[in-house]
Amino acid sequence: MAALYSALEAGRVGIFESPTGTGKSLSLICGALSWLRDFEEKKRQEEARLLALEDGGPEGKKRLTAPEPGRPDSKDTAGEPDWVTAFVQKKEERDMVDRLKEEQIRRKKREDRLEKIRHNVQLKYAAKRKRSEEDETKRLLQLSKEVLSEGAGVDVLEQLDHNEEELILAEYESDEEKKVVSGLEEDDDDLEEEHVTKIYYCSRTHSQLSQFVREVQKSPFGKDTRLVSLGSRQNLCVNEEVRRLGALQLINDRCMEMQKNKHEKKSDEENEGKKRRVSRTVCPFYSYEQMQFLRDEVLVEVKDIEQLVALGRETKACPYYGSRYAIPAAQLVVLPYQMLLHEPTRSAAGIKLKDQVVIIDEAHNLIDTITCIHSAEVSGSQLCCAHSQLLQYMERYRKRLKAKNLMYIKQILYLLERFVAMLGGNVNQNPSCQAVSETGTVLKSINDFLFQSQIDNINLFKVQRYCEKSLISRKLFGFVEQYGGPATAVKTNKENQKLAGLQSFLLTLQQGSDKEAGTPQIPPVEAENDELRTASPLMQIEGFLSALTNANQDGRVILNRQGTVGQSSLKFLLLNPAVHFAKVVEECRAVIIAGGTMQPVADFREQLLSCAGVEPARVVEFSCGHVIPPENILPIILCSGPSNQQLEFTYQTRDLPQMMDETGRILCNLCNVVPGGVVCFFPSYEYEKQVYAHWEKTGLLTRLATKKKIFQEPKKANQVEQVLVEYAKCIKRCSQAGGQMTGALLLSVVGGKMSEGINFSDDLGRCVIMVGMPYPNIKSPELQEKMTWLDKTMPRAAGQAPSRVLIENLCMKAVNQSIGRAIRHQKDFASILLLDHRYARPAVFNKLPQWIRERTQVKPAFGSAFAELRKFHRGKLDAL
Repeated sequence: MAALYSALEAGRVGIFESPTGTGKSLSLICGALSWLRDFEEKKRQEEARLLALEDGGPEGKKRLTAPEPGRPDSKDTAGEPDWVTAFVQKKEERDMVDRLKEEQIRRKKREDRLEKIRHNVQLKYAAKRKRSEEDETKRLLQLSKEVLSEGAGVDVLEQLDHNEEELILAEYESDEEKKVVSGLEEDDDDLEEEHVTKIYYCSRTHSQLSQFVREVQKSPFGKDTRLVSLGSRQNLCVNEEVRRLGALQLINDRCMEMQKNKHEKKSDEENEGKKRRVSRTVCPFYSYEQMQFLRDEVLVEVKDIEQLVALGRETKACPYYGSRYAIPAAQLVVLPYQMLLHEPTRSAAGIKLKDQVVIIDEAHNLIDTITCIHSAEVSGSQLCCAHSQLLQYMERYRKRLKAKNLMYIKQILYLLERFVAMLGGNVNQNPSCQAVSETGTVLKSINDFLFQSQIDNINLFKVQRYCEKSLISRKLFGFVEQYGGPATAVKTNKENQKLAGLQSFLLTLQQGSDKEAGTPQIPPVEAENDELRTASPLMQIEGFLSALTNANQDGRVILNRQGTVGQSSLKFLLLNPAVHFAKVVEECRAVIIAGGTMQPVADFREQLLSCAGVEPARVVEFSCGHVIPPENILPIILCSGPSNQQLEFTYQTRDLPQMMDETGRILCNLCNVVPGGVVCFFPSYEYEKQVYAHWEKTGLLTRLATKKKIFQEPKKANQVEQVLVEYAKCIKRCSQAGGQMTGALLLSVVGGKMSEGINFSDDLGRCVIMVGMPYPNIKSPELQEKMTWLDKTMPRAAGQAPSRVLIENLCMKAVNQSIGRAIRHQKDFASILLLDHRYARPAVFNKLPQWIRERTQVKPAFGSAFAELRKFHRGKLDAL
């Protein structure tokens, strides 16, 4: 806490490591909020002093108005006379005093308003009653409109029904052509409130953020902190009609469309006499007054995401936008990684980092996270599918679309056509039936890709902006949903006739464009890929277009040509994550990167901070030991097995039968002495399967199963929970029943679902075994490109090439994450076994977490290691 306080006070960039179970979250909360409380107090005192000088006696007046001592005609260093300098200084001081007074008034108003809400229950009931009255008024108004509209003739010009009218793209103007700001942006400007100094706390998942908020609620700061939790629309939306869309991009687009409709409604009502317009859907929860009420409720009392959603439903206000309105006045903003690290998302959320504090928790994967957020991949089938859908959309509504819309649609169609051509295919033919002549992976610079695909003459920034503002992917999805996909509801005869007519129209288009292929065109939404059913493929392609606007040196385009065009893909790979992190460290007062296991930290210093322009003197490192007593952990590096076979699991040796047999013998011996659960990590799913099959064949698996029930980590994420529940039940059952079976053995994979975020505390993880060293696959084209880029841009460290350092660091980060699954609290105990003599090499050994490293024993022979393990676990069982 003291180290954190100092780092924030001095405006540093800190790398903080504190193992799980040591109270990391609470330390971050108390250290950061103590600093913020003291900072606010100092600021108030300084304001009071300046205001006292303005309002005080002759001394104050003299201080603010008197010129500096010296001759009247003397000049300062800039060559100005003293009286000019004094005048300028006086004006600046008066302006500052005026600003302070305004800020004081605003702060007083806000505090009074929140205090009133905190103590006056009547206000809440009044607001609730008003909402009910408004709902009833809206219902009656709608009934009246329906009654009036009955019997009215249908406008001959309006040949499209209500649902289809919403699929038409609105007239589009680019930024250069706009003279007046839209009504939505005007409203946003009116709401602009000065941002107080605050702490932005971010973590990986919503569950981790909710856990952090609960810690704040329990802390001494829980009652007085103005905290707001931010999340995606997927997590915060309370409009059931929108929530049902499922896919995040669809929810985003539908929400934005409803807002747009709300602002267009005014102009439609003004023109109602001239032309009958179809009514567009607006969101009932997007009410400014109700969202202001929700904002105040959020600031009054600390709430997590679930409580925020419940409040939104109760108040009939949008939690997504209501929480954003609370950002300026909040002291602590809790949000997911992506929202802070992705600049467009950050600005859309109204997050301003200037002179603020950012704490990034669970940051061990920060470099990978930034890389993933700014990378994008699209398959050949998605490109062909999007082209087919967009072409049919354009043909259907050609007469209704304005020239500007048609121009951009044609540009997007051309881009899709060229992307498919780069994969060796034809956009008008079935991608699943087009064989790729030259298979393999090719990497290109962004500029080379743009030139070779003949799209260098298209302004991708403008196309990206058009996609964002026109909501074309949302319109296209609505079009496909209505006419291209399976019917999801029972329709009237009239609707069926209309649908049948349009489907036959689409079919003729498909047949016409597919004569060369000689096969029927796939439907607009491919059945073979479930993901395509949840969203329009154009949504994913927009991400790829956006990625292509990165600087040429910061990324590469990977052309992955497989058996067919449909299986092939285009991927943008970000090589320099620092370019997107630079703005965060530049603007913020202080940035803290924290985690349970941050070793090795060289990656953060060199790849992220140094490349982002952070001076080495600004970086501070802090690492603390564990709270467990030394005797509660036994880490061993084992160099050879029971038959004296040297343990070295390289790609060349690990497949040898004798290596797999030796691993099995080690596990059999350990399972005889280790109680409860044993978690064994393998370098990959393939190797784990290979070893399992070998043990099954040799009968070793049967021997293992007499002591421990064997579980395997599933590849599918939705099966992980079930395996963990069964694993835990088995251990509990064995500990209660006694007998020959002493627990369970879980065969897991480094980098898999169970190597991060899973808690193997107490009996669930009495021993963690690491089989070999999980080096990444250096034959991967992506990794090779990253290595080449590092060798070109980074200096050599201690005689080692940066690419070599990267490989070792990736390996040890994975190891540290996996072995950190055990020892989760102060009274926990476990043994850790690293099976490979290479762990004893200083370059590798020094990258283990300090609290493990200082207690690790290197054992050349299995006998002495086994004796230590038996003594450790027997002693612990006796103590229990």
